[in-house]
Amino acid sequence: MSHQSPLVSIIIPCYNQVEYLEETVLSALASDYSPIEIIIINDGSTDGSEEIAKNLALKQELVSYIHQKNQGVEIARNTGIKATSGKYILPLDGDDLIATNYISEAVKVLENNPQVKVVYCEAMKFGPKGKKYWKLKPFDINALARDNMIFVSALYKRTDWEKIGGYAEDYNLGRADWEFWINMLKDGGEVVQLPFIGFYYRLTGGVNSLRKRTGSDEAKRKRIAYLNAKYPEFFERELNGPLRFQRTWSKPYNTLLKFLGKL
Repeated sequence: MSHQSPLVSIIIPCYNQVEYLEETVLSALASDYSPIEIIIINDGSTDGSEEIAKNLALKQELVSYIHQKNQGVEIARNTGIKATSGKYILPLDGDDLIATNYISEAVKVLENNPQVKVVYCEAMKFGPKGKKYWKLKPFDINALARDNMIFVSALYKRTDWEKIGGYAEDYNLGRADWEFWINMLKDGGEVVQLPFIGFYYRLTGGVNSLRKRTGSDEAKRKRIAYLNAKYPEFFERELNGPLRFQRTWSKPYNTLLKFLGKL
């Protein structure tokens, strides 16, 4: 792309990811797109992540480093974005990877289609047990009301982040990307999935991973209650009532309750 290409800010929150952080940053630096800036936000890590981040910032002119006390990934992302000036934002967790052409292809879509709010791609999961293609459902706003199909590392406009007030800092229930995409897309905007694998989601398998810690029934109920309280009009429009614990059955169940006069 030309020298007038817009700046892309890559936001990398990090919490105790000393084993993977450098690989993640190097995958971002290997992008064939320019200009980029990379901001590492150390969210109060207690391992050697801070040393790795500081060394990367010293050696790589495109990398900056911010330290904050442990406050969670949503606040860390907002902290990083506030410190940047990019037209487009790419969140990237401190253990995941991107392909060299992901940013350049995504920016082309965003620059040529003003109605597009979010661009993501096909993805691969990888870890100690090998690689597996991540079969993501096609984007649909009604489907988004029931489940998320856009991983966190999608590109979007900084102005759209500003309009919705950033990531919800009172949301610490897991799957923050789902809440964020509902907030950004509930009132319209197109979404494009690029037809190639450009994102690699690392499966660490740790018992303390966020996905495991927020996968209990109790956590799911709290998450659903939060979403229903914050976006009642969205769920009413898309599901004919609130999101239910059995999410797939939300709309038919709500429709039945309304027919019976119980909703």
